[in-house]
Amino acid sequence: MSSEIEEPADERHRIVVGIDGSENANRALEWAALQAERTGALLEIHACYGAGYVLFPPSEVEEATRRLVEDATKQARHIAPQVGTRAVTDKGPPAPALLEASDGADLLVVGSRGLGGFRGLLLGSVSQQCSAHASCPVVVVH
Repeated sequence: MSSEIEEPADERHRIVVGIDGSENANRALEWAALQAERTGALLEIHACYGAGYVLFPPSEVEEATRRLVEDATKQARHIAPQVGTRAVTDKGPPAPALLEASDGADLLVVGSRGLGGFRGLLLGSVSQQCSAHASCPVVVVH
């Protein structure tokens, strides 16, 4: 299940970027926005939420994710004002959602590590899964 906020753009070229509010994801967003500007691609910004947040009601988690993707869209427009954007919130784990979203995309961009996992990992599980299984080129931003 996903929800989208869309700006008009030429969808023949599309760059998908996954965000989660982490520093690495913010760098990935910046890189993806600049690449979309260089190539004239639509920038599709994805944030995922799921059942792992037991301390908060699902509606609050969904709303926080929606705000996260809206803030990221504003940031992308600030970095690359001419780039068309699509903001998407996906319910479920991030790797499968990003892999599905990247089908037919020109590029998938992710941060090297997000908010989860162990600090010692050089490559997070989402970026690792995306690198191994995406049907398009993947850029992992450190």
